[in-house]
Amino acid sequence: MISLINALPGAVAQGLIWGIMAIGVYLTFRILDIADLTVDGSLGTGGAVCIMMMLTGHNVWVSMACAFLAGMVAGFVTGIFNTFMGIPAILAGILTQLGLYSVNLKVMGKANQAINVDKYQLLVSLRFIRGVALYRNTILIVAVAILILVLLLYWFFGTELGCSLRATGCNEKMARAQGINTDFARVLGLMLSNGLVALAGALLCQYQGFADINMGRGAIVIGLAAVIIGEAVFGRVFHNFGFRLVGVALGSIIYYLVLQLVIWMGIDTDLLKLLSAAVVAVFLAIPTWKSRYFSNFSKGGR
Repeated sequence: MISLINALPGAVAQGLIWGIMAIGVYLTFRILDIADLTVDGSLGTGGAVCIMMMLTGHNVWVSMACAFLAGMVAGFVTGIFNTFMGIPAILAGILTQLGLYSVNLKVMGKANQAINVDKYQLLVSLRFIRGVALYRNTILIVAVAILILVLLLYWFFGTELGCSLRATGCNEKMARAQGINTDFARVLGLMLSNGLVALAGALLCQYQGFADINMGRGAIVIGLAAVIIGEAVFGRVFHNFGFRLVGVALGSIIYYLVLQLVIWMGIDTDLLKLLSAAVVAVFLAIPTWKSRYFSNFSKGGR
């Protein structure tokens, strides 16, 4: 039990970092109604760009800004595949993700690049969880970053441009009839989403001390798990758009806490991906089960 308690702060910190990625997934999955698989590649792109920028002498803020821009470029490519070339969104994401594997490999020069927290001024690190000043604590820094990010997104989606993105996701034909350039809205939404995913990748590589070519594998499953868990747990409490984004981040924390509990219970770690997929599948099926079975049951009981 003591080992589990000691591991909880690390799980919370990692959950918060992945929460930023989950917010990016939320923008495409819930607002644009697109299952964007680009994130499996753009997460690694953010980590690769951030690590290499810092290793070549740039400070952490410039490195993270470049990682965010690199993620936006990845989203732009997926958007062009989808809108200009007419490739279905899910296939466009797969193509971009596939291409990003080679891009990430060329950026890093090899499959793995490490960064030493003692030699470089990292913003977050696994070492900054205990025994550090409050202003350097990883949990506090990432939590504040998420709050700032939520406020910015809340403001943006209240603007005319942000509303056009929401309208495109709700009803693309109606949005186009109202004079909205839905192709532009899709591309912009994908760019913003993958920029946030790459930013999460930049924080993740600092936290764990290295960037790996496979660090984004399965990221979409974790992102969807955080979105679905956040909606299931906080959906009836958080109705405001900003609070829903907070709920997604909290869903990511819950996911990692459960994951830590599973590891502590001694379940084979080789099965973690399978368990994650099963959790997402069950939570995605809940709305269908409610409408198909429980509603009929309640009607029959009257």
